[in-house]
Amino acid sequence: MQRLGPTFEDISTEARTSAPDLTPAQFTLAVVEGPARGLQVKLAHGEIARVVVGKSVDADVCVKDPLVSRRHAAFEWDGARLEIVDLESTNGTTVNGISMAAATLRGGETVRFGGTAVRVVPVYGASRAASESAMSFGRLLGASPAMRRVYALAEKLAATDVPVILEGETGTGKELLAESLHEAGPRASAPFVVFDCAAAAAVGVERMLFGDEPTFTSDGAEPRIGVFEQAHGGTLLLDEVGELDLAVQAMILRAIERSEIRRGGSSTWRAIDVRILATTKVDLDRRVKEGRFRADLFFRLAVARIELPALRDRIGDVAQLTEHFSQSLGGGRADDDIPKEVMARFEEYAWPGNVRELLNAVARLRALSEVTDLGSASTPQLPAAFSRTARVGGELDDFLEHVLALHLPLSRARERVVDEFEKRYVQRVLADNAGNVTQAARASGIAKRYFQLLRARKQGPSP
Repeated sequence: MQRLGPTFEDISTEARTSAPDLTPAQFTLAVVEGPARGLQVKLAHGEIARVVVGKSVDADVCVKDPLVSRRHAAFEWDGARLEIVDLESTNGTTVNGISMAAATLRGGETVRFGGTAVRVVPVYGASRAASESAMSFGRLLGASPAMRRVYALAEKLAATDVPVILEGETGTGKELLAESLHEAGPRASAPFVVFDCAAAAAVGVERMLFGDEPTFTSDGAEPRIGVFEQAHGGTLLLDEVGELDLAVQAMILRAIERSEIRRGGSSTWRAIDVRILATTKVDLDRRVKEGRFRADLFFRLAVARIELPALRDRIGDVAQLTEHFSQSLGGGRADDDIPKEVMARFEEYAWPGNVRELLNAVARLRALSEVTDLGSASTPQLPAAFSRTARVGGELDDFLEHVLALHLPLSRARERVVDEFEKRYVQRVLADNAGNVTQAARASGIAKRYFQLLRARKQGPSP
């Protein structure tokens, strides 16, 4: 099997040499020998108090090892310390070859249960200096403490090939973080491919993943290349991986474990070299316990996890993001200051749609000469924000007059104006970047795939 990244020993050594504080923030329990080899479990202080290892299906780590008892041993937090406790197993528990009923773990130990060995890998927090100085990572912006913690971890993970699960609410920027991890890593010049798990229908999904070969009746048809092959040498993002059904999860797990795929209609296995990233807005831990997500695939993907905070938890970031979006949407001009009254409303609002909702709100501000409502009773009522209509231009003024003359309800009239603005914005930013979609998305401050979707929606005639 092809190695997809550094070993757990590599990660442990790198963390020990680079971390200024040698107190682990969490541990990864990695099964390195035995029938369950390859499984990994994150054990973070304050999140999971106890992890039981055994043959029982009720065990947190189920190991099908004939020498392991049903409930063999448990990893437990004792204050800030991690301990391993033998649960009166038949064959006992050893730590670094020494038989023990209980022991305190510091990281780096090998714990053995029968024929199964678990490596205890420490994960250290980022340095205080790094977290205090970071202002961005890739195209992610924000100077809040919550985001600085994300940047510090992202910088470490970008340099590796380990799989990462990116968690967070809708609109927090998970796909943008995935692109930034790819662009900051050693695979930056290779493909970045997105597989939309939420949109994948059960019928035909295997072709989308692995492709297929033309049959003898295809009359010279070209083979279809699946997303794993498209991403060869680069990164494959499984977007909203929690939406996959169990059958598709099994297909993906097999490809990751073997590091090879087989096209439909072919008998030839093809080696693949991809880094796997995954995003989710659902609680995967809960879905694993409910049997709705495969535990073995979860452990394969959850070598590392980054949780993006909601915008309401990013103290001070709303103002910075609002100013950035306003300048970006205005072609970089700095003369479009957001009125203080509007900024105050923005900073008070909870933003359930997170950064994406904020971007759309700023786009509306720039598109409309006067905004009194953002579309729902829960959204802040805004005073006249952008009354400087002269700079909008006569053509757009004419369009606004046309919409007003239709006497539409406010929501529909606003939708038409925003659609026209988005269409013109896409055209302008593409022209400014010589038609290069990647550069245009970067200049827009949004993920490339989202920019492509926006572009596709705006290719039709104006409403």
